[in-house]
Amino acid sequence: MTPAPTSATRLFALLGDPVSHSLSPVFQNAALRTLGLDGVYVALRCAHGDLPGLLRGIALAGGGGNVTVPHKEVAAASVDRLGAAAEATGAVNCFWMQGGEVWGDNTDVDGLRAAIRVLLGRTVAGGRVLVAGAGGAARAAVYVLLHSGAERVVVLNRTAERARDLSARFGAPRRLDVVDSVEALGTESFDLAINATSLGLREDDPLPFPVDAAVRVEAALDLVYARGGETPWVRAMRHAGIPAADGTEMLLHQGAAAFRRWWDREPPIKAMRAALKPNAGDADGGGAHGGASTG
Repeated sequence: MTPAPTSATRLFALLGDPVSHSLSPVFQNAALRTLGLDGVYVALRCAHGDLPGLLRGIALAGGGGNVTVPHKEVAAASVDRLGAAAEATGAVNCFWMQGGEVWGDNTDVDGLRAAIRVLLGRTVAGGRVLVAGAGGAARAAVYVLLHSGAERVVVLNRTAERARDLSARFGAPRRLDVVDSVEALGTESFDLAINATSLGLREDDPLPFPVDAAVRVEAALDLVYARGGETPWVRAMRHAGIPAADGTEMLLHQGAAAFRRWWDREPPIKAMRAALKPNAGDADGGGAHGGASTG
């Protein structure tokens, strides 16, 4: 049982806009209760300009937390030290105090690796992957895919310049390409399509990638999650006979990786998963994460 809050209670917070959909407090507080740790996790909506001061204030007070859309790049510029994944992606979704400095890292990469393995039953080594989006979540996705040995990664983004910036960040390897329209893909086939945009947070959002496109997709992973376990894109893909998962599994594992950094101990994964199931469906059945990453 978690102790009653006192002046010594450590504060952890999800910072972003929006955050009302977030399930992070649900499973992070379940972890704290299970281990009897003196901490509390909350979701705080904040504007771009408020993020640096809020993030640093929480960390300097001995706490930490997560950052979700649209603040991950601002967060990367707000910390003193960056972990390897945050350095490579330019995006921070996890922050804490260590050695008198505010640290930031990108645990979305840990979550995505786990979510891909759950959905495909294997890694993407030698595979072809399509990524929709060019923001912080897309950077994490490209980082994971290239380091996992994907044969080809194509980034689809309506703003071609932003997609090219993403490509340049990774040295524009021959395995990475960018396009600004579905039509530019022709009739290519992919082992996996990933939605790394925020489309799907609202039920009336357009689909990030049309199901009826000429492009063939073997499986689909939405980094946005829904409380029923199905985003509109996941639902459309499944109706088309394509194995698909939302972001619940990614949410769980990026949160577990963050927990390790905050507390320097192993998180109670079973308790965290159990807390998520009533809200986001059965993650063991192929669900993955949300808010286009942490959320």
